[in-house]
Amino acid sequence: MIKTKHCFSVSATVLLAILITSNPACAVNKKKFTIQINTSRPAASFTPDEAFGAGLDGLEEIDFDNTYSPENIKAMLGAPYRRLSYRLRPELGIEAWHWNEAGSWSNEAKKEGYWTSNDTATSPLLKSYGYRLPRRGSTIDQAGNDSYSRLDDGDEHTFWKSNPYLDAYYTGEDNALHPQWVVIDLGQRRNVNTLRILWGEPYATKYEVQYWEGKDSDTFNKMVNGEWRTFKRGRVQDGKGGNTILPLGDTPVSVRFVRVLLQASSGKAPQNNEDVRDHLGYAIREVYIGVLNQNGKLQDIIKHSPSNKSQTMMTVSSTDPWHRASDRNPKTTQPGFDRIMASGLGRGNPILTPVSMMYDTPENTAAEIRFLKSRGFPIRQIELGEEPDGQNVTPEHYGALYLQFSKVIHDIDPTLVTGGPGLQSEVIGWNTFPDKNGERSWMKRFLNYLRIHNRIDDFGFFTFEWYPFDDLCKPPAGQLIEHPSLLKKTYERLDGEGVPHNIPWIISEYGFSAFAGRAEVELPAALLNAEIVAQFLTLGGKAAYYYGLEPNEPIRELNSCSSHPDRLWGNLMMFQKGPNGKAKWRLPAYYGGKMLMEEWAEPTNAPHQLFPAVVWNGAEIIDNVTAYVVRRPDNHWAIMVLNKSAVSIELGQALFDGPSIHEANWNGPLDVIQYSPRQYNWRANGNDGQPTRSEPPERFKVVNGFESGITLPAMSLTVVRGTGL
Repeated sequence: MIKTKHCFSVSATVLLAILITSNPACAVNKKKFTIQINTSRPAASFTPDEAFGAGLDGLEEIDFDNTYSPENIKAMLGAPYRRLSYRLRPELGIEAWHWNEAGSWSNEAKKEGYWTSNDTATSPLLKSYGYRLPRRGSTIDQAGNDSYSRLDDGDEHTFWKSNPYLDAYYTGEDNALHPQWVVIDLGQRRNVNTLRILWGEPYATKYEVQYWEGKDSDTFNKMVNGEWRTFKRGRVQDGKGGNTILPLGDTPVSVRFVRVLLQASSGKAPQNNEDVRDHLGYAIREVYIGVLNQNGKLQDIIKHSPSNKSQTMMTVSSTDPWHRASDRNPKTTQPGFDRIMASGLGRGNPILTPVSMMYDTPENTAAEIRFLKSRGFPIRQIELGEEPDGQNVTPEHYGALYLQFSKVIHDIDPTLVTGGPGLQSEVIGWNTFPDKNGERSWMKRFLNYLRIHNRIDDFGFFTFEWYPFDDLCKPPAGQLIEHPSLLKKTYERLDGEGVPHNIPWIISEYGFSAFAGRAEVELPAALLNAEIVAQFLTLGGKAAYYYGLEPNEPIRELNSCSSHPDRLWGNLMMFQKGPNGKAKWRLPAYYGGKMLMEEWAEPTNAPHQLFPAVVWNGAEIIDNVTAYVVRRPDNHWAIMVLNKSAVSIELGQALFDGPSIHEANWNGPLDVIQYSPRQYNWRANGNDGQPTRSEPPERFKVVNGFESGITLPAMSLTVVRGTGL
């Protein structure tokens, strides 16, 4: 029996001794390290056709035809994924989605209102578009981020309006249970004692004006220590709309964040508006805040501008999906459903299929599902919405929409599985402002909402994104070492928050970072991507989708790395395109995926068993080498070893313990597949950076097993396979 720093049963273990050969700074230099594999029982199992995926997303129309050229589709079909996820850029851009450009408007005469795409098409759907929402309230979004809030755009004729589908007319609940809100971020603490609201219609008859009392944060939804407090005179019970000037108190209060909490609506629409949705929710044309001067006039401190670069930051609870034909945005172009089907990119497997929920209508979703079924599109899992937490949607608002949209889907086909919410990557947990009970967990509150309404069975799978590192100025080697504990803690946190284990857990997008950086086009990307999937599956996850299937190019998103400015240019991509837009170079994300999905796993759709493994030095577990072990359907055992250190490692010998000696023939011939700096090198040169060497992993056999020795180069990914006896 071997003692380990981390406790688990090792009554049946396979022991692979590893000799560290060239690290003079290491205190355990030249000592035998051990990969300890717990073979007493599998930790989890998976099937490749379900587990290994990649995602397609929207892009600018100018790039569309080149990206989906026959040559690029052929390249993408050669990528190592088995399942496809269709990501929805309009949802992140606060836009409605015309998945079929043929359809009807609620006000057909003016080509405006609420849109429903046709559930049939006379010609193939090759591309589709997002449509900007002219009643938008938030200053920034998670996509192109080139629109702005109508709450402080300086135009009193425009207005923000909340989502009518969150009104009691649709939710069946009192509006006080789904209060809408506007948050004003003044950028720093300022003195305020007066608020002016220029209301639209419908207006709020009952509302409160509050300020955040506690520690400020650059991102308001991450503030933890504090609470919303109502101004001394900030409670209104009989609002009349129009131009309201509201004294908040005699003495100015120093605040950064101000919230207008809207609790009851007038239900009045502008004249000649007959659609019931025009009567629901709340509308505000412009807001002003500050202090009264000696003449009794408001000294407004809000910056009013039709630009998200210069207006005061506004964030709202929801946005009305009303829009016009003229609002089409070519910068959010999506591949049409028929294009995906004809391309074969779906591999014939069910596609993780989105519906636009937060900025769309149940009617448009119902039409989408009918269309997909009529076309024979392989669908089973329907993802409702994308990144609601990142867009500051409260879990109860998301839940109220979720129930409406899942109902129209199941009314058409009860066998379809609805899920989500596609949470934005967050390694410290998914939280929101505390409710009346002080609860901040996004998932706890969402799940509780479903249970209260006896609809928990409508939650058929759970999705979240995983981009663990925001700071790409840091050396990637340290981040690689840090990653396993981050994912493990996140998994445990979700388990503690009650996410059910009887449904699939899915990483809907993964990659090194949500921001562009050099680590994404170098070897660390191959190591991290492989580890994300292997560790997630070992923990019990069911599927993971790599983000970056389409050919792309290096870009810069972050501001500066003072000591390493060359770390800023990169992208999440398997293929780098050349000047003609065609896939030219295969990058580490591609070859690392090949290692994971076609060498470590057997490329067949049959169950694989996973076994936990650790690497230790006789005294404690080490963290710069990790190993993942799978027993494949072909009766081969495969170990994927990630050497994250700056030195080479020598696999020296194989040892066995207990009855597991019959499980694998590690002393016989071994297949070794290896990806390291010998195969790849990147030349940094801004947008013109490219590989100077990009070759497939090398393959070799070791006749006498580990007795012959296997060298693992620094920053390398190695798969070792032994034949079962």
